[in-house]
Amino acid sequence: MKSQTGNELTIRLRRPHAEQIRFIRSEAKRRIIRAGRRAGKTVGVSILAVEQFLAGRRILYAAPTSEQIDRFWHEITRALAEPLDAGIFHKNESQHTIERLRTEQRIRAKTAWNADTLRGDYADLLIMDEWQLMDEEAWETVGAPMLLDNNGDAVFIYTPPSLRSRSATKARDPRHAAKMFQKAFADQSGRWAAFHFASSVNPYISSVALTELASDMTALSYRQEILAEDIDEVQGALWNRSQIDRDREQPPGEYTRVVVAVDPAVTGAGKSDETGIVVCAKQNGEAYVLRDLSFRASPDAWARRAIAAFHEFRADRIIAETNNGGDLVELTLRTVDPRVPIRKVQASRRKLTRAEPVAALYEQGKVHHCGHFPELEDQMCSYTGESGDRSPDRMDALVYGITELMLKKRRDWLML
Repeated sequence: MKSQTGNELTIRLRRPHAEQIRFIRSEAKRRIIRAGRRAGKTVGVSILAVEQFLAGRRILYAAPTSEQIDRFWHEITRALAEPLDAGIFHKNESQHTIERLRTEQRIRAKTAWNADTLRGDYADLLIMDEWQLMDEEAWETVGAPMLLDNNGDAVFIYTPPSLRSRSATKARDPRHAAKMFQKAFADQSGRWAAFHFASSVNPYISSVALTELASDMTALSYRQEILAEDIDEVQGALWNRSQIDRDREQPPGEYTRVVVAVDPAVTGAGKSDETGIVVCAKQNGEAYVLRDLSFRASPDAWARRAIAAFHEFRADRIIAETNNGGDLVELTLRTVDPRVPIRKVQASRRKLTRAEPVAALYEQGKVHHCGHFPELEDQMCSYTGESGDRSPDRMDALVYGITELMLKKRRDWLML
């Protein structure tokens, strides 16, 4: 490319590594990339975006938050610095656009935390980064129609999120990215292509740091965040996702019993600073998980949330674990509402021992989740009791609630 004075201008693209080259050069109309942290996903799509832009195409890059678009924006502005300085392209920092004025040739980086923020645009190439955190409608309802004008292309990028690193998500189905990857991998038409690579393929990160990282993470987190594995089943866990999905139902509306189960936060190494609050109900001999209200909060805040749920769902009682805090747990609840009925439980048996009878009820199809509860289901399907596992606060609350409703004859044995 030449400036108006005839001088050659340099486009400063990074040298892609082998896995980046594979997806950059792919001719598939739909590409999905599952890769580890720092594996070069965003740098790779920035190379693709600049190349496509220089070919005259219109590029839209979307990520859930403004912080997540920063790396992409840095890469493309660095690559196009000389033609930008020469006035060949125009840059708008507030709108995150680079364009050739009075043409359709443009790159835009835009947040897509809500699907509707993408509306009102179109693209020849749509890139959706951190796809696992987006509402599926960002593609299904808004994104796909953007490509109609010129039969455009789409690229999806994600890293399987571990339980420890899970961010807030807009996804209705927390596994929608994994399911899309499976669809792309199985496609035989050539329209879809799936690419998977671990963090270690990136030659520009420290191999020493990567090796040492294995000792800083649980084995499960390492497989998800670094090896970029979509994990449905964890050896040693009592639940699996297919089992939960199989029996997921809409709430029946009327119940013979409702309880709010609370597992107060425990701080310290390997512990959790969240309080598990799970609403469970019983009807016709089957149990229903209605709500996961677990969160990180002060004792007064979690007590208020638990009691608000008690009144909202017209529950029979609150089931509260008192191993850590003893009478203070009951006192905290009664300070908010002195009339609320409370059943205190003290759990001395191993978590998996307490959970096994509840897991058996799931196997028998007697427990139904009324909605999707990503953090709760992650704990259920990943907790193995091994050293390094964080305390499964949400799972514990669930076990207390279902035990109260469905295993009354065995309740005392399970808890004491």
